[in-house]
Amino acid sequence: MEIDKSKIKVIGFDADDTLWVNETYFRETEEKFASLLEGFETKNKIDQELFKMEMRNLELYGYGIKGFMLSMIESALELSNNTVSQATLTEILGLGKRMISHPVELLDGVVEVLEKLNGKYRLIVMTKGDLLDQERKIERSGLTKYFHHVEVLSDKKEANYLNLLENLEVDVQEFLMIGNSLKSDVLPIINIGAQAVHVPFHTTWQHEEVVVKEKEFNYLKINILTDILKYL
Repeated sequence: MEIDKSKIKVIGFDADDTLWVNETYFRETEEKFASLLEGFETKNKIDQELFKMEMRNLELYGYGIKGFMLSMIESALELSNNTVSQATLTEILGLGKRMISHPVELLDGVVEVLEKLNGKYRLIVMTKGDLLDQERKIERSGLTKYFHHVEVLSDKKEANYLNLLENLEVDVQEFLMIGNSLKSDVLPIINIGAQAVHVPFHTTWQHEEVVVKEKEFNYLKINILTDILKYL
């Protein structure tokens, strides 16, 4: 698909795994979590139960590392029948804290793309997760200067996007979203009548996985972020 750049005035960027690495650290932490609990269950069972716990807690805690930490602790208690040691729980908290304090690792081409698009378009970050953590990451990233607005959403559904675009006085016909998640960054955008670009990341959270036939939805898929410069 080609995008109609003649209409685009505002470009929204997802943050995690579009501007910087994120999901990789969750997978690494899950591996360490499973190792801590290997005396209680198999790794496969631990992974499955942790994901179930995350899904049960999503409505309470939302997206982000803090909710993930709480789900790990609750899973540890459940899998161990409340016999997990205080030392192990302390280690689990440590895993989460290390994720929060991890340096921001920008993906290849991010600065180049923002440098070339800044000034031509109004650039916005539209991400979901924990407000404090996401604000911290955008500040550490050094990318703040490129964006007119940064919004941390509780979720990325059609209503969330429509409400935000209305508040920012952005016409959906003039909006383009770029992100790594079909479920969160592409399909809702197409459904509200805006344009979208999918930039897959090599690791995807199970909750974000969807199977679609590309021909059924009108969006552009590129391999790396810098490819967008061929179209804008």
